[in-house]
Amino acid sequence: MATAQLTALASSVSTPSFEALRPSLLHFPSARRVTIGNLSRKPFRPLVVKAATVVAPKYTAIKPLGDRVLIKIKEAEEKTVGGILLPSTAQTKPQGGEVVAVGEGKTVGKTNVAISVQTGAQVVYSKYAGTEVEYDGTKHLIVKDDDIVGILETDDIKDLKPLNDRVLIKVAEAEEKTAGGLLLTEATKEKPSIGTVIAVGPGPHDEEGNRKPLSVSPGNTVLYSKYAGNDFKGKDGDYITLRVSDVMAVLS
Repeated sequence: MATAQLTALASSVSTPSFEALRPSLLHFPSARRVTIGNLSRKPFRPLVVKAATVVAPKYTAIKPLGDRVLIKIKEAEEKTVGGILLPSTAQTKPQGGEVVAVGEGKTVGKTNVAISVQTGAQVVYSKYAGTEVEYDGTKHLIVKDDDIVGILETDDIKDLKPLNDRVLIKVAEAEEKTAGGLLLTEATKEKPSIGTVIAVGPGPHDEEGNRKPLSVSPGNTVLYSKYAGNDFKGKDGDYITLRVSDVMAVLS
């Protein structure tokens, strides 16, 4: 009985027709603005994202000009002598490398002066000299010939052969005690400005392109400017390279 009533009720309920909602009958007026309440918004324009691609230039050759020299920088020491790994902040900036290309030289007066080093030479250069470039997958430096301190074919700085007007000096030992006998710590030891000349360069060029000999010789004890030159740690002590113009006096 209940089933018959439900069947009759279901047959008497009329379902709505969705024929009027066919897509062909739906129409939305095109509008350039959409107004919502008191807010008027412009339609969004399509967002175009362009990926920026930077391609690093790859150089097949670098030719230094004039009196400039291209040097392949020696890698920084990543470990101490005892094998302790150094962080990048504690690694000292290299001051040496291999000459891979040289310029045609410079003109002094009417004379063309050639570069003082040849390709393949292991050299030491001034600490803040030159312009660093990436070449052949490694770091290189372009420096002037005059910024090259000397030629060093070994790992011992005392074997340095100074160039131009440079002088290699072994620094005198710092005083261990004060005049009153107090022991000085490493932090309080004053940096000496006296040393012994170990080697000298061939001298600078004069106006005719000839070398002028330096005023100091190996074996001289000299007094030099306190903050001049480049300091190096040797196996048997401290060394410094500087220009002969920074030597103030020869001590007897």
